[in-house]
Amino acid sequence: MDFSVWLAFFAASWAISLSPGAGAVAAMSAGLSHGFRRGYFMTFGLILGILTQVVLVSAGLGALIAASSLGFALVKWAGVAYLIWLGVQQWRAPARPLVAAAEGAVQVTRRQLVLRGWGINAVNPKGTVFLLAVVPQFLDLHAALPPQYLVIGGTLAFTDLVVMAGYTALAARVLAALKSEAHIKALNRVFGTLFVAAGALLATFKRAA
Repeated sequence: MDFSVWLAFFAASWAISLSPGAGAVAAMSAGLSHGFRRGYFMTFGLILGILTQVVLVSAGLGALIAASSLGFALVKWAGVAYLIWLGVQQWRAPARPLVAAAEGAVQVTRRQLVLRGWGINAVNPKGTVFLLAVVPQFLDLHAALPPQYLVIGGTLAFTDLVVMAGYTALAARVLAALKSEAHIKALNRVFGTLFVAAGALLATFKRAA
């Protein structure tokens, strides 16, 4: 990939990562519930989900999903159900200050956080369609494609590592400053509602004609 082309994609990657969405909500939710050090594991899952999407697009499966009404619907509604489930879980999360949570038993493991993050980005047809629309603009079809997809995946992973660290740290700092269980419960419900809203928005997403 030519350096000038990569630089343009690098700039686009920051815009993609910074834009509010289910990934940002998930990162902040993890920081809110588990603090930065544990909550940041959600980001690794989000990145694995992005890389899964890149693999699907590079293999041509993304185009198949986007073109098939049944395949698109199955992936979309699986994503909707998953986001709503996460919203319900966030609503039901215990309202404990960060210090108290650190002293008690941790109910969500790092592995579970990674899997949750992966599910959010991997089962998201909006991501598939977006990559199908954007990535080809930066590909040199006369050169080997696998190395270019590796560069694209690596670039998206790097920007998400940085941006989601910011989102997670922001939420963790907010939680660390809170001592009232009522305030923490309110924030849990805010993030739970955001997950459900993200699911509702995904439900309205339609396959391109």
